[in-house]
Amino acid sequence: MSLDSRADEQRAQSRTPEGAHRASSRPALQQRLFDDGLPDLDEEMGYRGPIACAAAGITYRQLDYWARTQLVQPSLRNASGSGSARLYSFRDILVLKVVKRLLDTGVSLQQIRSAIEHLRERGVEDLAQITLMSDGASVYECTSADEVIDLVQGGQGVFGIAVGRVWREVEGSLAELPRERSDVEDQTPAPVSAEQAAGSELSAFSQQDEIAKMRARRRSQAS
Repeated sequence: MSLDSRADEQRAQSRTPEGAHRASSRPALQQRLFDDGLPDLDEEMGYRGPIACAAAGITYRQLDYWARTQLVQPSLRNASGSGSARLYSFRDILVLKVVKRLLDTGVSLQQIRSAIEHLRERGVEDLAQITLMSDGASVYECTSADEVIDLVQGGQGVFGIAVGRVWREVEGSLAELPRERSDVEDQTPAPVSAEQAAGSELSAFSQQDEIAKMRARRRSQAS
């Protein structure tokens, strides 16, 4: 299902029991990703692994596994060779948090991977207008209250994720945390294991966090 000239027809069909049944046969993370009502993002600014974990509510082991298996990879900078550490964009972290929510509902990684691959093909605009519904086995996209009601009445919409709300949760979590530009070379020595990666990046995060706190204190004293 796409949001091209067939979108209106499919939305009309989804409001019927037959249409809802057809829609339930496929995962539907789709093209509509971020709406204009949300703040613009600086595409060059990113966050290191430990910060991404904290904002998404996942462990570093999950983050590392998902990156190595290409479920969710950092779009700004991947760890490759000496002096390199992963750098995740805001959108990457949003996807990480959505994946975590889907896992919590019982959706398998295989189903989530299929949905993420579909999302990757479609691009990233207007996601904030989507509500993702799940019955614990599949993922469905809803862009209207009618579609949500149809899925709930059909027993397919047991759990809902309003992506716009997740966006704001991530935004709030990251508001006071350090970030860095992706076009600045990282000088962190490359670790050889996930545990060393976590320790290395956590150390860098702690140093940056102290700097952020110092700046906040100075601003408070100046005011």
